[in-house]
Amino acid sequence: MALLFADENFPMPTVQVLRNLGHDVQTVLQFGQAGLAVPDDEILRLSTQAGRYLLTLNRKDFIKLHAQQPAHAGIIICKVDADFTALAQRVDECLRMGPTALDGQLFRVQRKT
Repeated sequence: MALLFADENFPMPTVQVLRNLGHDVQTVLQFGQAGLAVPDDEILRLSTQAGRYLLTLNRKDFIKLHAQQPAHAGIIICKVDADFTALAQRVDECLRMGPTALDGQLFRVQRKT
């Protein structure tokens, strides 16, 4: 399964469901960076350095960073969804349906209407 890095505002219940689905998800807290207002470019650097795809709800800022810094491990941007299980399932589906390597790619996980 995928190596993922969840930024600080990515929902922990979704992280747990992704782990239950077999993904190796680390969080900003596990990297010792929680509550420190780490800039987005540093979060992207940390995830890339760790070789993990970044999970975020911060779509606008990470779309800009993707354009400015295309050499990253991969970014998965998600729409906010209070159904944490459904969000995790859509991320899992994205990972299963996408290429085996997400390096330098930006994926958008949308809510189903």
